Amino acid sequence: MRRRDVLALLSGTAAASTPIVAAAQLGVPIIGYLSNRSPDAETPLRAPFLEALENAGFVVGRNVTIEYRFAAGQIDRVPSLAAELVGIPVAVLVATGLGEAVAAKKTTVTIPIVFGSGTDPVQAGLVVSLSRPAGNATGMYVFVTGLIAKRLELLREVLPQPGLIAALFGPTLTSNQQQISDVETAARALGHPILVLQARNDDEVETAFAMMAKREASGLVYGASTYFQVIADKLVALAARYRIPAVYEWPEFVAAGGLISYSTHRREIGQRIGDYVGRILKGTSPADLPVVQSSRFQLAINLKTAKALGVTVPQSILARADEVIE
Repeated sequence: MRRRDVLALLSGTAAASTPIVAAAQLGVPIIGYLSNRSPDAETPLRAPFLEALENAGFVVGRNVTIEYRFAAGQIDRVPSLAAELVGIPVAVLVATGLGEAVAAKKTTVTIPIVFGSGTDPVQAGLVVSLSRPAGNATGMYVFVTGLIAKRLELLREVLPQPGLIAALFGPTLTSNQQQISDVETAARALGHPILVLQARNDDEVETAFAMMAKREASGLVYGASTYFQVIADKLVALAARYRIPAVYEWPEFVAAGGLISYSTHRREIGQRIGDYVGRILKGTSPADLPVVQSSRFQLAINLKTAKALGVTVPQSILARADEVIE
């Protein structure tokens, strides 16, 4: 990756610069990359994206340029960052989350958009149908928000004496209400009371954990949130401090010291987005590329954390795990 791309990656808000103008004058396509995560939190998606792009024949610094914009969990910044990228203008706009995709779609109806959405993109108004997107957007429907009930079931299997279980959700998202409904339904089916909490910033996260301690919550399940990915280390540290077994959205939380995660496969998402961007740069219309759905899932467990919490992970779960940290 060239130095200018690294600098843009780190800042996430760099304005159009002389190298961008030079790239445009030379006819080198510019890809706009929009994410509500931080650069570090985006790495699991960005690395396979770049690999897939190279497999399609596009190498950064040789025949393609990438302009990155990261909102670092501040979803209200996403529309202005989308407008920056459209104003360059970029040849293709990558949007790696639902909020980013919606903002991109509202900003341009002509520039091709390739998205990763954890919510049904038809319901979100991104495409007309999965098989025939019809407009300027296509990408991947990632099973994220729909997995919260499964995460709750996993937590129930692990907890020695399950009682009240907390469910923590990030800043207000269109998917939050459905996730809350799903986790409440699953909790009723399992016969466990559920404590639903929401945190929009670091202070509210601290308050939420204090409430869990006050209510003596026996476990915690996280809702899908790009904000949570940005503050992953903080969330893992708080769960350890309050000794609350938690199940997370992605394996990066487990690598950071979290107990369990259940998710789709990040690499599959990044590769699909990169593949579609490559096809579009070669002339394929996004309307001719069907929205694909997640096909791979991943269970990760941290046995060091389980030991520290006094939790015994059943063999039935260990046998299903894709990644075990010992």
